[in-house]
Amino acid sequence: MREGRVERRTHESSVTVRVVIEGDGVLKGTSGIKFFDHLLGLIAFHGSFYIELSSTWDLRHHGVEDLSICLGRAFGQALGERRGIRRFGFSLVPMDEALADVAVDLVTRPFAWVDLKVDSQVIEDMAAEDIVHFYESFAMNVPCTLHMNVRYGRNEHHKVEAATKAFALALRDASTVVPNRTAPPSSKGTV
Repeated sequence: MREGRVERRTHESSVTVRVVIEGDGVLKGTSGIKFFDHLLGLIAFHGSFYIELSSTWDLRHHGVEDLSICLGRAFGQALGERRGIRRFGFSLVPMDEALADVAVDLVTRPFAWVDLKVDSQVIEDMAAEDIVHFYESFAMNVPCTLHMNVRYGRNEHHKVEAATKAFALALRDASTVVPNRTAPPSSKGTV
């Protein structure tokens, strides 16, 4: 079973995250931000991951940032040496009028392109910029390469939800172990 557990204690927050890649699609715990919990729950469910978290923080931005860092590091820890994984994952997901695509490369070169095409500053109870920051911080801390694009949509919630579901599916695909592959998934011999 591939799992990772990371704790982060700062003057601004106290966060613990546990991830099991071969999970049961369950999010246990709360970030304290309802829309963020919704997104994390979607990632767990659609990625078939188990995510357990506990957190306290002074400001919402600090909570999102430190949870992102811990979730990314825990996922990277769960991947281990990344031997035998598919490495690449892609997903295209509709959510009513919105359409989003995500591509993930579980190489150890961190990069994130996140274009959610949101016009609002706040979606539900979460700052839109914190949603973008969550995905960027996750990618930097796995590390991995992430490209997330909302192609179009009218409803801000739907755009972010489509992108989040696509993220979960792409991450699940990329982290899948390929039968009979024992080497790192790179012609260079290392990721």
